[in-house]
Amino acid sequence: MRLERMHHVAIIVSDYQRAREFYVEKLGFPVLRENFREERGDWKLDLKFGDGELEIFAIPGAPERSSYPEARGLRHLAFRVENIEEAVRDLEARGIPCEPVRWDPYSEKRMTFFRDPDGLPLELHE
Repeated sequence: MRLERMHHVAIIVSDYQRAREFYVEKLGFPVLRENFREERGDWKLDLKFGDGELEIFAIPGAPERSSYPEARGLRHLAFRVENIEEAVRDLEARGIPCEPVRWDPYSEKRMTFFRDPDGLPLELHE
């Protein structure tokens, strides 16, 4: 068996419309599929993410995610960008604040973090 690439990343959100506005309208992910799952009483939104997909689930009553101190599990989701200053300016113009840009000593590239409406850490990385 050989694992070739990531197929999708799934995120559970607290508010479907707020998450849809953030990921589709503000970040610009194209919608592949959008379904209300009657049997579960939740929404599933599939977005195009590079060669894969970003799945957004809005599940009523889902517990909050621990963050600080950091808990085990998914730490953050990182997006590659060509120009970090341009990406930060674009996000901030859309009302999405970013942390100061810093240098990653391991990849030797610039990076920063911002958060989705539920506080999930998202990274920009050159």
